[in-house]
Amino acid sequence: MSDPNQPEESKKEQRLVPMAGIEEAATGTVEQPDVTIESAAVLKPSKYLAILVLVLGLAASLYVGAKVDVHWVEQKTVYDTYKNDDGQLAYTFKGSEALIENVVPYAESSLRQEALSTLDGDPELDSQWVVETRTKNGVEEQEYSLLEGKFHFGFWSLLPAIVAIGLCLVTKEALTALLSGVVVGAFMLGRFDITDAVLLPSLGSSSAAAIILLYLWLLGGLMGIWSRTGAAQAFAEFMTKHFVKGPTSAKVVSWLMGVIFFQGGTVSVVLVGTIVKPVSDLENVSHEELAYIVDSTASPIASVLAFNAWPIYVQAFIFVPGVAFLATEADRISFFFRSVPFSFYGILAVLGTLLLSLGITRFAGPGIRAAHERAKATGELDAPGARPMNAKELQVSRIPEGYKTHVLEFIVPIVLLIGTAIGTFVYMGSPKVNWAFGLALLVSVLVALIKGMRLGDVIEGIGDGLKGVVFGSVILVLAVTIGGISREIGAGTYMVDLLGDRISYIALPFALQILTMVIAFSTGTSWGTYAIAFPLAMPLAWTVAQANDLAHPELFMSVCFATVLNGSVFGDQCSPISDTTILSSMTTGCDLTDHVKTQLVPACYAAALAAVLWTATVAFFA
Repeated sequence: MSDPNQPEESKKEQRLVPMAGIEEAATGTVEQPDVTIESAAVLKPSKYLAILVLVLGLAASLYVGAKVDVHWVEQKTVYDTYKNDDGQLAYTFKGSEALIENVVPYAESSLRQEALSTLDGDPELDSQWVVETRTKNGVEEQEYSLLEGKFHFGFWSLLPAIVAIGLCLVTKEALTALLSGVVVGAFMLGRFDITDAVLLPSLGSSSAAAIILLYLWLLGGLMGIWSRTGAAQAFAEFMTKHFVKGPTSAKVVSWLMGVIFFQGGTVSVVLVGTIVKPVSDLENVSHEELAYIVDSTASPIASVLAFNAWPIYVQAFIFVPGVAFLATEADRISFFFRSVPFSFYGILAVLGTLLLSLGITRFAGPGIRAAHERAKATGELDAPGARPMNAKELQVSRIPEGYKTHVLEFIVPIVLLIGTAIGTFVYMGSPKVNWAFGLALLVSVLVALIKGMRLGDVIEGIGDGLKGVVFGSVILVLAVTIGGISREIGAGTYMVDLLGDRISYIALPFALQILTMVIAFSTGTSWGTYAIAFPLAMPLAWTVAQANDLAHPELFMSVCFATVLNGSVFGDQCSPISDTTILSSMTTGCDLTDHVKTQLVPACYAAALAAVLWTATVAFFA
């Protein structure tokens, strides 16, 4: 073992000693060769294990595609409908009016469960609007719902996610792990032409196009031009001089930024990570700590400070026939906010990052504690052998000779970026992130040119930025692809179907939490999990409340609602195939696998305590 009091130069040199020849070994310093042999012995099993996982996954996928029958399941989503000014039947979805056409009686639909259970082959329709007659308070009413036929392969539906996540953790290499998961899922669906049948359609989707535009061109270009002008470094030095006085205050500033940008998801991660990285790097904050703070104050804070797009989106899935406090869109949004105090995981996750920011690492887990001590003792921001998600081009400033950097070159674009994102959210109902980053990039380029930087240097800077984030962008596209495949083969549908409806009211919140955690972790999306889980969870919670004659059914419903909301956030936040997880690593320069492994422990602490609080709330107050 090396002496911790040795000069840093000696330590770095010592890492190269295992390559020494026989003469050094003969002098009695045999410890280093032993370390080399031991390291090789450790690496080989990992390599063979990865190959074994991949081979077994591919073999299993071929077996499933050829031999395993799919199980078709009815998925019904009941909407609050109305007649518009033209007398057409309509409903509101994501803030926009959508028309309902070609409605049939439920008993005649080929997508009802009775018909799907006797189905030979695939159903003729993907979805169908149906109407049923319900009696409420002695009055007959028409209830409209959207039926969809979803299929799954049973437990095999989790195979692509298991292969991708397993390989990612074994190899610490996200690109091949995600691609392997995509191939396994494609083989299960009988799509053997991976390029034309899987990757090209995914690249042609709006999700992939948005990733390439925002995270490759705009984000990469902006980070590249800041590297060339030295704006990020100037901002870091300015913050250090006036506000940040060490690693603790740097982490507190990062935490505050995450709380301030409470829109959630990719918007928060990109904005906060981009702003705080130069300051935190200058103060030797480990990338594992920073990635955890950025990631854990994104979606968790959005579920607590829910003045964003989340209530509008979620309310469409929580309508339950006959439940008065969920009758209208306004009622459901109000119910969302009344349930916020029960978002125990979101509250605990945000508090956990605050404790870490203040230097209290007891609940952060051994991985983050080790990263904290490493950065404090050696100044190394990444673990040995880490593969950061951004390239070396973005880790150093390459300022042209004679160019004078000013901190406003960072502050003005950031203010425009934030102002545009928030302003468009306030006035248009959705933050136009592409506009925000595009405007920030344009202003940064114009300022650099006006101050005398050559156009060639500007273009080179943007090019360096694109090279710096291209790897992360490819991983994001693959994450979107495997998430789509996981949903298509029914990973979430299987988990919902597995739960069933025979469960006690005390156990239901915990069961819903576990269910949504697994779905979101396997698919890498919280919003996709909401669309799958809420249509089951809310009617199930109401049925269980009525069957047990609970004194406070609305409180019970609020707790169950919060478990779905928060369980989905946990799974999305911790999944290595989630866009927010990948972006947290990309914008903070952290190794993806290191981020996943170190974040999982404190997140599990928060989830376990939240489960206890939800169960206790139901047991004592419902």
